[in-house]
Amino acid sequence: MPARRKVVRRARARRVVARRTATRLQRTLKSTRAALSTAESNVQKRVRGLIKRTGVDTRKAAATLKEWNTRFERERKRALRRLEARISQLQERARKERRAITRRVEDTVQSALAALNIPSRHEVHELTRKVDELSRRIDRFRR
Repeated sequence: MPARRKVVRRARARRVVARRTATRLQRTLKSTRAALSTAESNVQKRVRGLIKRTGVDTRKAAATLKEWNTRFERERKRALRRLEARISQLQERARKERRAITRRVEDTVQSALAALNIPSRHEVHELTRKVDELSRRIDRFRR
């Protein structure tokens, strides 16, 4: 029964870590979006100020600003796709590392149990099965 509790606790711990990581990633994504929006608005303000100072044709400036907004949007989407791709790569790497660490820990526990001459759960189960089988054979001979 205690082993079951450990498994449940580990699963809960993994979910907590996953939630924390997702929250951090969401905060990072939100701050990145905010930074891009701020940069875009700063560029718009500077362009407007430049238009006022130089007396450039507002139609041409509006067309240029629209073109820049389109470029900004395209670059924002591209950066978002790259970020999402990197996040998915990071998540996959974390899964692989978790599996590798789990294997190492299990191997270490098995070697520690073997060094202390303590049978594993699998060995106890196998021995119990063999004892039951031998008991059945003995009962057959007694009949």
